[in-house]
Amino acid sequence: MIRIENLSKSFTLHNQGAALIPVMAGASLHVAPGECVGLVGQSGAGKSTLMRMVWGNYLASAGRIMVGATDVASATPRQIIALRRDGLGYVSQFLRVVPRVPTLDVVAEPLRVCGVPQDKARAQAARLLARLNIPERLWPLSPTTFSGGEQQRVNIARGFAYPYPALLLDEPTASLDAANRAVVLDLIVEAKTRGAAILGIFHDEAARAQVCDRLVDVSAFTPKAAPEAAA
Repeated sequence: MIRIENLSKSFTLHNQGAALIPVMAGASLHVAPGECVGLVGQSGAGKSTLMRMVWGNYLASAGRIMVGATDVASATPRQIIALRRDGLGYVSQFLRVVPRVPTLDVVAEPLRVCGVPQDKARAQAARLLARLNIPERLWPLSPTTFSGGEQQRVNIARGFAYPYPALLLDEPTASLDAANRAVVLDLIVEAKTRGAAILGIFHDEAARAQVCDRLVDVSAFTPKAAPEAAA
């Protein structure tokens, strides 16, 4: 479902004479339906960069990123928007929503844009919010007023509301208490069971061991330094 082939990425530092900084080269991996692959590697190895390229926020310098039938590396903005609508979900560490939209509608939105009737979308949103221990009295309020932990759980509910065939998870259990951490891990297992292909970053080693089928060390894709010229 997710297949990355010979992927490379460089950043251009325009404020430093257009210096070109290679950060990834020759990255290749795949995630099959029903599989969760965890990205590991030291800080700065490129885990978040790789995730952002799969999501389409960073443009790849070379290579292919196949999510289903869409090559994100060469897709148009319209194609990426279509993929995000019903093909690829993303649970980031931070909640970004339009202010003053009720929490229930924030979580229901991924379903609504796919044509699910409002009552059914809101019912699914309510089930997830209750499961993640967001008090019902908060559902009519904007999540922008919530604590960091509550916002994270709203973000998780939103990410799991629609049954995406492929899913990106960026530290989904970070800073959660034991009860909510267990709920999130159950949601991941359930998504795998229905056949979702999941690519994630998990610094929580116990969580990683529980849900990941394989680990990929992103450090292996760090560009090798060019040998010094002979004197």
